[in-house]
Amino acid sequence: MSRSVVLLVTSPRLPAGVLTAQAWDLVRAHPVLTAADSEQTAALRAAGATVSVVAPSVDTLLAALAEHGTLVWLAAPDGDEQLARELGLRLAREPGLAELELVYGSWDPAGARLLDVVTVMDRLMHPEAGDPWKRAQTHASLAHFLLEEAYELYDAIADDDPEAVREELGDVLLQVILHARLAEETSDFTVDDVAGDLVAKLIRRNPHVFADTEVGGIDEIIANWEQIKKAEKSRASTVDGVALSQPALALAAKLLQRVSRAGLDVPLPPPTTLGGRLFAVVASARAADEDAEAALRSAALAYMESVRAVERGAGA
Repeated sequence: MSRSVVLLVTSPRLPAGVLTAQAWDLVRAHPVLTAADSEQTAALRAAGATVSVVAPSVDTLLAALAEHGTLVWLAAPDGDEQLARELGLRLAREPGLAELELVYGSWDPAGARLLDVVTVMDRLMHPEAGDPWKRAQTHASLAHFLLEEAYELYDAIADDDPEAVREELGDVLLQVILHARLAEETSDFTVDDVAGDLVAKLIRRNPHVFADTEVGGIDEIIANWEQIKKAEKSRASTVDGVALSQPALALAAKLLQRVSRAGLDVPLPPPTTLGGRLFAVVASARAADEDAEAALRSAALAYMESVRAVERGAGA
């Protein structure tokens, strides 16, 4: 009868005991060996499996094979790559010893690494062993960092730099996770509440995907979104909820967009002041389907390069 070592790999990000039917059949039918006790070993024992903690070595496994014929090695979170490599090389040299089989008892679902982010943040926010700086922060003290990280992400997108976009998205995510973690202690909500609210909102506002609403195109999707949003918010004014901290040109453009969507006829500020004249420029840009904020930013960056060119010429 052929002897086999089954290398059972499981996801450390899923609850202990969440395994495939194949994995459960294996651990109930054969002895399970592993290098250390864990929540997973406790779950297996509770379900009736025989689990032993042994030294993680090829000789140990081969000795156990002589007694049991087939055994399951429950791998550590890193997959016990070194042990698997050494065992594979030994069996390749001596194929008659046993067969090596890899079985995935569970695997990470999409988004599983977000659980790692939450775990690391919990460690950083630990009252005794955590990071004092992070524990000293508040939503207010972190607010400017959120704006900075968002602008850095905007720059990476404008530069068409995928690697930078990836990094800056992580920095924005850090702000979200940190604010949510602070809220556990100050506002009685958690990152799960944040994620749950987002999921519910996405489902409500996309009935063409999650319900039987039919749409004729992008414009109708946007219209439905705005209609649902308006019903949810119950705002007294078209301009309620506009982010007032955004740059002034972007603020003016958002106000004009809200007014246009509401079908209102509201006169522009009189062009007798600088603010009025700038507002008129934003309105003109919007009528031409241009982004005044992005256009001014582009002009400012071009001016920066002109400054550097003049400085280089002066230093020649």
